[in-house]
Amino acid sequence: MGWSFRVARVSNIDIKIHATFFLIVLLFAFQWGVANGLAGAAFGSLLIILLFACVTLHELGHSITAQRFGIDVREIVLLPLGGVAILSRNPAKPMQDLLIAAAGPLVNVVIAIMLAVVLALTGDLSMLGASAMVQGIDAPLTWTTMLLWLLEANILLVIFNLIPAFPLDGGRILRAVLAMFIGQRRATRIASVVGQGFALLMGLYALLTLQFLLLLIAVFIFFGAGRENVEEQASTVLSTQRVGDAYNKYVLTLTIGDRISKVLDYILTSYQPDFAVLQGNRLLGIVTRDDVLNTLARSPNDSNILDVYVTTVMRREVVRVDANATLDEVRTVMGEQSARVVAVYEGETYLGLINQDDLAEAFTVLSFMERFRRRPPSGTTASAAEVAQDTQ
Repeated sequence: MGWSFRVARVSNIDIKIHATFFLIVLLFAFQWGVANGLAGAAFGSLLIILLFACVTLHELGHSITAQRFGIDVREIVLLPLGGVAILSRNPAKPMQDLLIAAAGPLVNVVIAIMLAVVLALTGDLSMLGASAMVQGIDAPLTWTTMLLWLLEANILLVIFNLIPAFPLDGGRILRAVLAMFIGQRRATRIASVVGQGFALLMGLYALLTLQFLLLLIAVFIFFGAGRENVEEQASTVLSTQRVGDAYNKYVLTLTIGDRISKVLDYILTSYQPDFAVLQGNRLLGIVTRDDVLNTLARSPNDSNILDVYVTTVMRREVVRVDANATLDEVRTVMGEQSARVVAVYEGETYLGLINQDDLAEAFTVLSFMERFRRRPPSGTTASAAEVAQDTQ
C-alpha cells in the first residue's frame, strides 16, 4: 500500500504504518494535552500507540491463521481507523474463512483477560468497576487508567468486530456459515447486503448524534461490503475460463537486437503495456511500458538513450502459468507473486502474456456472456429453475 513504511516484520509479514496514522496520534495527544498539559499529551500518545499494538496483534491473529492454511500474507498496514491484513487470496473453504475471521477477535479476548488479571493482581480493585472511557480525558493519568482503557478497548474491539456486517470479522463469519449451506456466491451476496444494511443504520445514527468518526466507519463498511461482493463475483466468473483461451494472441513482440526507440514506436501505435522479448519461440524476458518511460525520465539529457538495447531494461524473471489454469487461478498467482503480468505456457512452449488489465476486461466480457446465457430468448418464458438460478 502506498504512503506506508515498514516498522517490523513478524512471521515473514511486513507490518507497515500508513502516513495518515500519525493523525490519530496527534489527535489523542491534542485532546489529552489540552486538559492535562504536556504529561497529558504524552499519556494520550502512549495510549493510542498501545491501542494500535493490540490492533496489530488482532491482525496477526488473522494473518498467522491464514498462513496455516497456505495463504501468503503480503503485509499488515495500520491506518487511522484500524488495521488491515492483505492476503494474497481468499480462503478456499468456508471453514478456513471462519477460523481466519474468528482468530482476530479471539486475540483481543485473550488480551482483555490478561489485562483484567493484571488489574486484579496489581491495580486498585475499586477501579475495576469504573470506566476509563466514560471519564475520558478527565481520568487520572495513572497506569491503572491506561490498563483500564486498554481493557475496555479490547472488549469493544471484540464486540464491534463480531457485528455481522461484511467486511467486519462478524460478517465474514456469517458468510462462512452461510456458505456451508448455500454456496460461497450466494453467501457473499447475503452477507454484503446485511453489511450494507448495518452500515446505513450506523450512518443514520452517526448523523443524528453528530458522531463523524462513526459516520466515517459506516462509509467504510458500506463500500467494503460492496467491494467484497464484486470480488466474489469476479472469482466465480473468472474460474469459468482457461487462460489458454483468453490471453491476447495478437500482440507486438521484441527481439534481443531491438532498441528502446522501437519500444517507443510500439507504445505510440498500440495500447499494449507489456512486450515479450523473444529469441525464436523462446521467451527471454519482458519489457514494460512503465520501465521504458522511467528509464527515459531518469536520462532526460542522454541523446543516446534511444539506441540502448531493450535487454538493458528487460525483466528476466517472469512468472509462469499453465495454459490450463483458470483466470481466477492466474489472478491468485498474480497476487501471491505481486506480478502485474505473467507468461502463459503449454508445457515448455511459450504462448503469450496476460496482465491485470486483460483480466479486468475478461471479467467484463464473461459477466455479460453469463448474463445473456441466463436470459431467455425473445418471446419465451424462463423456467422456474432458470429464474431461481438467476437470483443466486
